[in-house]
Amino acid sequence: MKTKLSLLSASVILMLGCQSITPNINDDAINDTSSVKVPTKTSKQQPTTIEDIEQDVAEVNDIWQRVRDGMQLKIAEKELVDKYRQWYIDNPKHLDIVAQRAEPFLYFILEEIEKRNLPTELALLPVIESAFNPTAYSPSDASGLWQLTLPTANAFKVKTNWWYDGRRDVRASTIAALDLLEYLYVKMGKNWNYAIAAYNSGEGRVLNAIKRNKNNGKETNFWMLKLPKETAHYVPQLMALADIIKNSHELGINLPAIENKPQIEVVNIESQLDLNLAAEMAKISVDELKSLNPGLLRWATAPLGPHLLTVPADSAKTFKQSLASLEPEARINWVRYKIKSGDSIGEIAQQFETSPTMIRSSNGIKGNNIVAGKFLIIPVASKDPDLASMSADQLLARKPIIQSSNQRNTYTVKSGDSLWAIASKNSVSIDQITKWNKLKKDQSLKIGQTLVFYPNQIAKVDSSNEKVVSYKVKSGDSLVRIAARYKVTVADLIEWNSLKKNNYLQPGQMLKLLISNS
Repeated sequence: MKTKLSLLSASVILMLGCQSITPNINDDAINDTSSVKVPTKTSKQQPTTIEDIEQDVAEVNDIWQRVRDGMQLKIAEKELVDKYRQWYIDNPKHLDIVAQRAEPFLYFILEEIEKRNLPTELALLPVIESAFNPTAYSPSDASGLWQLTLPTANAFKVKTNWWYDGRRDVRASTIAALDLLEYLYVKMGKNWNYAIAAYNSGEGRVLNAIKRNKNNGKETNFWMLKLPKETAHYVPQLMALADIIKNSHELGINLPAIENKPQIEVVNIESQLDLNLAAEMAKISVDELKSLNPGLLRWATAPLGPHLLTVPADSAKTFKQSLASLEPEARINWVRYKIKSGDSIGEIAQQFETSPTMIRSSNGIKGNNIVAGKFLIIPVASKDPDLASMSADQLLARKPIIQSSNQRNTYTVKSGDSLWAIASKNSVSIDQITKWNKLKKDQSLKIGQTLVFYPNQIAKVDSSNEKVVSYKVKSGDSLVRIAARYKVTVADLIEWNSLKKNNYLQPGQMLKLLISNS
């Protein structure tokens, strides 16, 4: 697959890639003038009966009519255009498949195109680039409906990371692709044939072809340029497709009907959200939610954004109502994981299908150093399809089994100890310590105090016992006030969030708290 080279401003060269879904049409010469038999096109008759008038009114509600109404490009009478037109006529199933894939997104794409007063033919480029498959991927590392490469995505501020690939996000990639096309149109002297060709193979290649023709005294229109075969076919293919849409009635093509109304709504969810939970709130399946959000690569939205989720238009009201009533700590499921000797952050992240960055940020870790015996708070999917295949250690971390034992050990409280610290050291829960020793959770420990343990009882850390919640610091908050409100100790807050005793809290700062459900 060819790459697209694009100069931004006057200096930087970008690599762009496209995966043109090109019909297999053999041609010996681009300017071959041999005839191809195609259906004769006739001018559309004015409606003369009530039935005709009613049909025309109905067509206004069809998305294809909206595409027709906004067309601006001149269809050239060229051999390649005829060949591609005939291919589409002979392969109606291709348009059926494309229309089915385009249905959720075409209205949004047209809205963006019309905002910019661009030709609506550009809405058909994803047909050629990816057959309207948002997960399409090319060997040149181009991805998505518009087949953007990573350098292009970066240049147009489309995020790509472990959680999210904006090239596959229909909203983000459409905006980037149209930004690029607008740039190319201006750069190429406001010539759409040049700009569309440059989108395929890069502006440098097209500009060099124009310059070469000028130097040799040749014409510089698109049809006379010496371009790679894929690019030479790219513009004619778009013209043929546009002509098919424009004259579908005359050509006897039944385009699958798509209503001219929003099919999706993009909702600002403000922070990370589990996709299983989101699907439940929207009252749709997880598969449907993922199909509308192909840029999401994991079980949740990206921790650092973009915090936008696409849902069906008819589910948006229900989803937003449920979202507004959702407690912040319920957005993501968390577990406590006891670090074993030899563990690394990367291995733990892979084990729980999250990222090292997420583990670091959730636990206040700056580097890669972790200590065996300590606990990590890890975000996990609320419904894990891989749970049955997990190792015993992983299952133990998520939902341990209580084992009975009569063995009893004692522990003497030292200076600086807290229930959290003692629980971590002894691989038990705070609830077990308080139960075994008949303590209250807010009770202060005394230096020299003796606590009893039953070491073979594994700490119960599932959601029926303790849960991790997030707390957003408000103006006037202090560690003492927050600790008192949630019946924990200041020492707990400091340890859970890797704070220093003399640290000042900042409004908006997020704290993690381990709260008992009992």
